[in-house]
Order: sequence, then structure tokens, then C-alpha cells
Amino acid sequence: MSVPENMPQFPKTYWREIELPTFPALNQDLSVDVVIVGAGITGITAAYLLAKEGVKVAVLEAGSILNGTTGNTTAKLTAQHNLIYDELIQHFGEEKAKLYYESHLDAIKFVGNAVKEKGIDCDFSYEDAYVYTTTDEYAEKIKTEWEAYQKLGIDGAIKDTIPFPEIHAKAALMMRNQAQYHPLKFLKALLEDAVKAGCQVYENTTANTIKNDASDPAVVTISGNRVTGKNVIIASHFPFYDVPGLYFARMYPERSYAIGIKTDKEYPGGMYISADEPSRSIRYTPLNGEKLLIIGGENHKTGQGINTIRHYGALQDFAEEVFGINEYTYRWSAQDLVTLDKLPFIGPITSDYHHIFTATGFKKWGMTTGIIAGHLLRDYVLKRENPYKELYSPSRFHADPDIKSAITANVDVAKHLIKGKLEFVPKDPEDLQNGEGSVVTFNGKRAGAYKDKDGKLYIVDTTCKHLGCECEWNAAEKTWDCPCHGSRYSYSGDVVEGPAKKGLDLLKEAE
Repeated sequence: MSVPENMPQFPKTYWREIELPTFPALNQDLSVDVVIVGAGITGITAAYLLAKEGVKVAVLEAGSILNGTTGNTTAKLTAQHNLIYDELIQHFGEEKAKLYYESHLDAIKFVGNAVKEKGIDCDFSYEDAYVYTTTDEYAEKIKTEWEAYQKLGIDGAIKDTIPFPEIHAKAALMMRNQAQYHPLKFLKALLEDAVKAGCQVYENTTANTIKNDASDPAVVTISGNRVTGKNVIIASHFPFYDVPGLYFARMYPERSYAIGIKTDKEYPGGMYISADEPSRSIRYTPLNGEKLLIIGGENHKTGQGINTIRHYGALQDFAEEVFGINEYTYRWSAQDLVTLDKLPFIGPITSDYHHIFTATGFKKWGMTTGIIAGHLLRDYVLKRENPYKELYSPSRFHADPDIKSAITANVDVAKHLIKGKLEFVPKDPEDLQNGEGSVVTFNGKRAGAYKDKDGKLYIVDTTCKHLGCECEWNAAEKTWDCPCHGSRYSYSGDVVEGPAKKGLDLLKEAE
């Protein structure tokens, strides 16, 4: 498909249109009870819960608070994670499948209760959630999933269609009393309460490694400062300290896209997601007295697939066909991590590390899973019981599907590692147009080049600093993305997203 000419060429998300507090960078050594690395939904929820218990907490954020995956979500609070419950029953049994459902309901209740008790203005509303299909194949799968709902006592119903005739849905499964909200407004309120309770927050403070990790862990920052704590919580989306648990081999990264539009059509309420491909997600949010429709989807593995700009074009075509676009001013993308068995990792980083915890692999459902993680991590630190510890333990292993998924994932990594090394690149850096990036040949070797709008040229070595795969150009975000484990770099080589810690080598900088 072609890229629509009228598509906005600027990444902009309405989540950022609120004023957030700012915090200094850490410039000294520090000693606390708990060190939390990452100021997204998990880190802030855990900090809030622990600080309210009188625990001395420090939060370290590599950039600005709430500026990563949490700031680029579509913000559904739901236990309906596409068609998953029949699969969970098959792999783990009814008891664990029900625990999974109940844990996400608990997260929704926590947000709803906090909004009511604290009077948080965050556009919170209860909405029914629907997963729908336009194919006969998935209509049968929806019937099977409905049977799983009934086994688990999930409050829902099966429907013949959804209220968008242009979609031609053949079946839909509804889950009642799910929710939506503005996550930054909500988390800002929790953070303010945490700070009042003594929590210390440091922005632009990048964690590099952990020392004395067995008994007295200390987070060492890029600048060399040490933050010592009785416990360390790694809430940095991808664990920055991943070697002990080999997390890079136990998850794979996926990118997804979203656009924000206004339409003259009346929106009927509810949140919708397609079971079949291409993936489509639909919901609304209040914005300046109107309803902004958020259309999402177009999932693919990071660093793999078509020109990324075209994913926005596909969403725009869908929105125009179903709703008609009156105004189109927002677009953004996000990166999610998927574990081999599709359940998140929340708990001790390995069974041998009792004072270092992680929360990662949330797939597309971080708004509820991050809340679950905050509560679970609090209970680990305070040595309390929690019914969900075993379900989400990072040390779990299931022969099916873990082995099958691991083989598939590692074959995919090997394929892209070899492909990048053998690729013939005929393009020269000087061939680029302003605003264009591409893999090129520079000094006889594979490299990556970007020419900015003023014609200045940046050339980097595209070899990922994590495990040596060759990065690919992401035209939508103007980044270099690794197709093996999801590391991302700016066009000048700076790290945007881990697991890589060091930037790409800059071979030629704009003059």
C-alpha cells in the first residue's frame, strides 16, 4: 500500500499534554531500603505502595518519568487479553487461568478505588470490552473462548456482531465492567503521594549494573554513583541487569502503532480488539470536551517487516473506512515484550537472587499488569503472602509451550543475525534525500546513514551492541532497531531502548 499524502509526519501523543513534575539527576551515593529502577507504571505503583508503608525508597529513571512505554499506551484497563483463556486452561489448568483473570480484575479495582477515594481526575470510566472477528475461522475460536469464560466464571456474553457495520464482524465476545483512563494523570497523583511519604526520585540517572548482588545489592549508575538498598526492583521495561536470568533469550519484542482521530460519527462506547489479523484496537478518550478515537494495531517484531510508516497509513485507511476522519493530529508507537508462555515475569530475577526483583514481559497489557506487579513486588519486599506469586514467578518453566517457543524465537534470531552479516548493500550515503535513512555501504562495509532535513549526514555502525545483530532502519521513528532482541538507537547512535546499554559507533557526524 502507498503512504497517504495527508498523513501527519510528526510523532505526537496526547498523553504528553499534561504538566509532569521534574526531578534532579543523582549526583551522590545513596543508601535506602529499596532501589527502584524505572519510573513507569510498575515503578511508580511499587514506590507509592512501599512509601505508604514507611519504606525508604529511591526511584532512578534514565530519562524523564512516564516517558517510555507507559507514556505510549492505549490505556485499556482490562482482563480481556484477546483470545487467551482457553489457551491458559490448556497449558496451565483452570486454577491458574482463573488466577490470571482475578489478578487483572484486582488491578482494575485498585485504580477505580484510588480514583474515587483520592478524587483523581484521570478520565476513568467503566466500559465493556469486546474481542471480535471478521472470519469464520476465528468465529469458531471465539465460541471456544466463550466456553473458557463459562468454565472460569468470567462475566461476559457472546454476540453476533459489534456496532460498526463497516467492519462486517461475524462474532464477538464481550467482557463486562472493564475500564479505561488517562494513565499519566493517575500515576502523577500516586507519585505525588509517594514523594510526600518520603520517596526520592531522580531523573536522567541511568542504571548501569548491580554490585554485591547476592546479599547487599547496590545499583551503579553510568556516572559512577552507587545506590545501596536492601532490595532492588528492576522496573525498566527490559531488565537492564538481565544476564543472571537470560531474559533476552526468554522474551521477544513487538512494536505496535496508534493514531488519534476525531470523527463526526457518534461513538457507541466500549473497547474493541480484533482476534484476527491485521490487528485492530478501537476505543475513545475524552479530550477537550470531545471524544478522541484511538485506533491501534499493526503489530510486528521489532526491526522486522515493511516500511514502518506504512503501518500508520494502514490504520488511517481503516479509520477512514469505518468512521470517516474529521481531524487527525496524533500518532505514536510502542514496544512490548512477550514471554515464551505469554505470562509476565514478576518476582526474584532468579531463584538464587532473593533481593533483586524484576517485572517485565507484559505483552500488550501493561496497564493492568503494571499495577499487579507493583502490588506483588511490595509483598515480596515486605515478605508477605500473595496468591499470584507462583503464577508470575520468573523462575517458572513449562515444557509446553516454553520449549517450542524458545526454538522458534532462537531460529528467528539466528536467521536475522546471519542475514544482516551477508547482506549486499548497493546504496551510498550520498544517495539519501533529506529526511531519509537507510542501510548503506560506507568505507566498503555495511553501515547506517540518516540525512536530516538540513542535509546533514549521520553514519553509524549498525552492529547492535547487545549481541551483534545488524540493526534496521525504522522510518516512522527515525531509529535503528535490532531485529534480534529489540534494542533501539537514535539516528546518531544513542540508546533509545534496551537491552543494549552502549550506543552504536558513530562513523561520521554531521558537520
